[in-house]
Amino acid sequence: MKLVVLFMLVTIPICCYASGSGCRIIDKIINSTVDPTVSESAYLELLDSYVHDPATENAVKQFKQCFLIQSEETLIDAQVMTDAIYNSKDCPKSS
Repeated sequence: MKLVVLFMLVTIPICCYASGSGCRIIDKIINSTVDPTVSESAYLELLDSYVHDPATENAVKQFKQCFLIQSEETLIDAQVMTDAIYNSKDCPKSS
């Protein structure tokens, strides 16, 4: 299991591109997380294939609720932060 986590961590910089994470699924999840028009149930439906027990379902609901109660300015700042990470010098650009 530790080896799998290590490989996942190693691939994050490889998948990081200026236009996003390099992974459409991750980009969609991030955008849905900060989008106030996406309801808790719609967010849970998006993550359905990754939620396998009630505890995880509850955590996903609580996580989305944290973003739903934020101001529009905070949500914009969260997206700006994500873009800054993808456009940082440590994030390799696609060739």
